[in-house]
Order: sequence, then C-alpha cells, then structure tokens
Amino acid sequence: MIQVYYFAGLRDAAGKAEETIDRENWKVQDLLDWVEETYPAFRNKTVFVAVNEEYASQEDVIHSGDIVALIPPVSGG
Repeated sequence: MIQVYYFAGLRDAAGKAEETIDRENWKVQDLLDWVEETYPAFRNKTVFVAVNEEYASQEDVIHSGDIVALIPPVSGG
C-alpha cells in the first residue's frame, strides 16, 4: 500500500487530499501515469514527487509503506 498526498491545486484536481493505493514496487513514472489516467485534470500539469520526504526522479521505485507527496511548482517572494 502506498499513501499518496495531494497538495495545493493538485488536491483540487484529484478531488481529495490523500488516498491509499494498493501497489508496491512501482516507479514514480508509473504513479504519475496512473494519476493522469485516473484524474484527467492532472494532464499537462507540472508535478514534483517526494517519496518519504525526499524529492524523487521518475525512475525511483516506490515500495509498499512509502509515503508519496505530489507537489505543484511553488514560487515565493
């Protein structure tokens, strides 16, 4: 099981703040593909992924029990 958290505008795109997905040993890109298929509002959005509080690349593997955060780009002043 993978715990996924959606932040800021991505929360609106998913219609929820978090969910548990019954998967393991999934690449980050596989998760992003699943999210775009499941929530069409994610298409063409820039999304950063953190696994267990560290930014991850598309090739990193997500294991059962991991916590994943989907984060939109942010800017500050």
